[in-house]
Amino acid sequence: MKKLILGSGSPRRRELLSELGFSFEVRTKNTDESCDGVPANEQALFVADKKAIALIDTLAENEILLCADTVVVHKEQTLNKPSSREDAIQMLSSLSGHTHVVTTGIVVYHSGQFIRRSVTTEVEFLTIPIEAVERYVDTMRPFDKAGSYGIQEWIGHAFVKRINGSYNNVVGLPTCEVYALLKELIH
Repeated sequence: MKKLILGSGSPRRRELLSELGFSFEVRTKNTDESCDGVPANEQALFVADKKAIALIDTLAENEILLCADTVVVHKEQTLNKPSSREDAIQMLSSLSGHTHVVTTGIVVYHSGQFIRRSVTTEVEFLTIPIEAVERYVDTMRPFDKAGSYGIQEWIGHAFVKRINGSYNNVVGLPTCEVYALLKELIH
């Protein structure tokens, strides 16, 4: 019987994968996520690939590995996880009143083969007052989130005007694509 391994410590990815009905084990390894010289639109898949490669030697023959990484790109600039309160406030302020792109790279590894996919969603924010940005950063502490926000949190509910693409992709895992890939491999 095949066993699914999620190569991510993200609680949002765990929740979404569980909601798809898959049983899985979480397995992570510290991985260098630097993307020097990699174009912004390729970084999510590049890092997901690095995560998968780092875990390959931990897999048993019957295990299928799923790794993912999500990046936020605004004005051709990648907005990673913020390093400080000030960094988070600056990122969210830069997104305010603008449209940005969220890309999640997914890598599935099984039986010596890689399957790689990249899913992109456009997100448009209304103008967010600075007081709301500061309150969000201080209460939700989005330091583990690319772009300094979680669309599923109150800032997303209050200020996301429109999305074009997968909502769950913005949360951190493009569930339609993941389900389509895994249902054939697991069952």
